[in-house]
Parts: sequence; structure tokens; C-alpha cells
Amino acid sequence: MSVFDKAKNPIVQAALCLGGVFVLILLSKIVRMTGIIPVSERFPWMTAAAFLLLFSIFNTVGSIFSVNRSQYWRRSIYSFIGLALSSGLLAWACSSLSILGYLVFVSIMNIARTIVEFAQREEWNHPRIRQKKR
Repeated sequence: MSVFDKAKNPIVQAALCLGGVFVLILLSKIVRMTGIIPVSERFPWMTAAAFLLLFSIFNTVGSIFSVNRSQYWRRSIYSFIGLALSSGLLAWACSSLSILGYLVFVSIMNIARTIVEFAQREEWNHPRIRQKKR
């Protein structure tokens, strides 16, 4: 099994993204302590959000090649939630932002989950044709 075959698994994708979040936050802490360049206190949150978007992109591409799509989407949603929570907790622990910022972040992720669930309920084979009002 090649590396690309393993990377099609949403759980592996989420783990790789969480590792990326951890490494970038750690590097930003080192850069901030050395004073080489100024690093924003919000950088851990921006890193977590960027890797969530990266996960979404690669996960969507991976879904094209999945054999069992319902199982893939179920794993994707759980992986996304796990990644959002774990990267959010890591960002909160490494930043000086209050828990309120974390709760807002989690709320945004819940909204994204609701949108994904709505999209899954739609019939993509025959979308409803909406008539324009004149």
C-alpha cells in the first residue's frame, strides 16, 4: 500500500493535519521566544483554522476516489470534528486568548458540520429545479 493510498483515509488526513498544527505552533513559539520576527498571539488559532481548511480540501479530493462513500463521509465528519476540537484545544493552550475565542471557533465548526449534513441529505443525482418568480 503506497503513501497516497494511506492518505486517502480521513483519519490519517486529520492526524497529519493535527501534526502540522502542532509543528507550526511549536515553531512559532520558538520564533517568538528568539525575537527573530514578531508573531501574533492569534497565530495558533490561524494555524488551526488553516489546517482545517487544508483538511477540507484534501478530504474532498480523497472522496472522489473512495469506494464506499457513505463510510468515507462518516469518517470524514468524525475526523473533522476531532481535528477541530483537538487543534482548537491546542491553539487555546498555546495562545493567550480566552475560552470565549475557542467557543466561537467551535460554534463555527458546528455550523460547518450542519452545512455538510444538509448537503448530504440533498439528492445530487436529480437536484430540484427551482422556478424563478416573475
